[in-house]
Formats: sequence, structure tokens, C-alpha cells
Amino acid sequence: MNEDWSQKNKQIQNLLSKEATFDEAVGKLLEFRNELFQQITWIVDGYPERAFYQMPFEGAKGYHSKTLAYSIWHIFRIEDIVAHEMIEGDEQILFREKFQQKTASFIITTGNELKGKEIVDFSEKLNVQELYLYAKAVKDSTDQLLLQLRYKDLKRKFNEDTKQKLIESKCVSEDENAFWLIDYWCGKDVKGLIQMPFSRHWIMHIEAMQRIKNRLCKIARKGVDPVAICGLSCNHCFLGEWCGGCRTEYNTCSFATCSEGRICPNVKCCNEKNIDGCYECREIETCEKGFFAPSNDGANAAKAQSLYIRKYGKKDFLKVQTRLHEKYVFQKVQEILGQDYKEALRILEENGKG
Repeated sequence: MNEDWSQKNKQIQNLLSKEATFDEAVGKLLEFRNELFQQITWIVDGYPERAFYQMPFEGAKGYHSKTLAYSIWHIFRIEDIVAHEMIEGDEQILFREKFQQKTASFIITTGNELKGKEIVDFSEKLNVQELYLYAKAVKDSTDQLLLQLRYKDLKRKFNEDTKQKLIESKCVSEDENAFWLIDYWCGKDVKGLIQMPFSRHWIMHIEAMQRIKNRLCKIARKGVDPVAICGLSCNHCFLGEWCGGCRTEYNTCSFATCSEGRICPNVKCCNEKNIDGCYECREIETCEKGFFAPSNDGANAAKAQSLYIRKYGKKDFLKVQTRLHEKYVFQKVQEILGQDYKEALRILEENGKG
């Protein structure tokens, strides 16, 4: 488990155990849930539709053996069921806001009963954008529930009526891989449910999602030119695990994610000019598009690197990058090259000798 997330979770659970620190625990839990949900947002905003039904770890043991879409569905179906059928005793978000129809889901269960190709087929049919909106609606609803809870509510337990209600809802499959959930949930008090579906369960599945998207990026980048269109080196970028690069569909570079149509201005310009990259453009010295915008603190570094590629080629450029990154971390290299593009070009040339 992610050590930072694990420590935050432990601190929250410790605070949750005492009435004097209960409000602080809820506050920290809400902050932590926001932090974790941001990971889901980045994944939904950053990857192509087909990424959500790929299964790069098929057959493996662990949560990473699923798909991105399944993981989101599973996390928030469980939370929706637990929060509303058990704690609040009202209608689930899935039904209240008609998200089964919106997401095009052919199940209302947690998905525990699905295996292998069934998970892929289910994931492929889901509307990912609506799935994200469902996840957000469930999260927001649970956040409000947490804010309304009082310390005395934590000890509330669940009886046979609750168990029967869950069975009758048909939201948990009768399959042996799923039906155990009902006994598991009903064996906990409200505090126990907060500790698992509302926090630790998130951590385990979001970590699995990170592993899935990292593998998908690695697969996408295999055999692809590692020099970005703007002149940066994908092999040396701190986004290496997150991003497939601008020459693939798995492009999560900052200028792609914040640009119209998710196309970086440098990529769009080079495509329109039918050139391989900015290093082939005659206007590069005066260009202020995308990475070269004066407001971008990496503009000088990017421009210098493109100019170096123009003079010496990609092969030598990658060698220089390796030498620099043996001395400094990525951010430091960009800082050194970011002061002035002419001075940065000189530094690159100096490190490229021999």
C-alpha cells in the first residue's frame, strides 16, 4: 500500500476512535478522499476511451487484474449501497439520478461476480464520462453523510432487517464471490464501514488503477519515438509512468490536458505543417506557442532542446539528456536549462561533447 496514503489513513482512524478528535478525523477524511478522487479525475481526463476496458494484468492475483472502468464502478457501487441502503436508509444515487441508464450499465451489483472477459465486456459498454459523474455524485453524497454524523453514531450496528433489505435490493449478486459482502457489511458498525468502504477500499482500488494505467502507458510507448514533438525527452520526464507521450493516445502532458480537444498547441501546429517536431520549424526561435509561451517556466528549456535536436539530431540529444539526468533530477535539469535558451543550448552542447 502507498506509504503516504497508509499513514494518512492510520492517523484518520486513530482520530476517529476518540470523541475529542472525531470532528478533526472527519475533516481529514474528507481531505483525504478529495486527494484520492483527484487520482480518478486525472485518469478519466487523461486516457483514451479504450484504456478503460483494457486488462493488462489479466489472470493476476490482486485488484490490478481488473479494468479502470470496473474499478471505478466497483468502488462507488459499494459506497452507494453501504451509504444509502444501510446508513442513510434512503434511495441509492444509482437509481435516484438514473445513473444505470446514463452509464449504460447492464448490472446494478458491485461487480464482484464478474470474471475475465465478463469484466472486459462490461467495461467496454460503460459510458466512462457518465460513470465518472456517478462516482462524483456518490462521493459528494457520502461526504455530506460524514459531515452529518456524530461520534455516538459510530457504534450503531445493523440487524437482520438490514441484511434482508440488502438481499431484496438485488444490488449484491448471489454468486459466492459477491454474496459474502452482505454478512461482511452487516457484521460492522458505522465506524467499521467508514474504515473500509469509505477509505481503505478506495486506497486499494485506486492503487490498482495506477498500476493498470502505468502498464498501459508502458505498452503504448513501446517502439514509439521517445522525443516529444516539442523537443522534450519522454524517456527522462517525471511523467514517465503517467504518460504515453504526445505520439500516442495516452498523452497526459500538461499542455495536452489543458488544451482544446486535448491536443497540445505544438502538436497541432506541427501536424498542420506536416513536420515531425518543432525542431524542424524555421520559426522556433520566435515561437510562443504551447511549451514556448513566455508564461511557461519551461519555455527556454524546451526551445533549447529543440534547437539542439535541429543541430545534432535526436540520437545525440538523448545521450545528452542521459548525461544530465545522471547528475540531476528532471526538475533540476529543466531549471538549469530554463534560465535562457541560448545559455541552455550552450550547456547542452557542452555536455554533448565526446
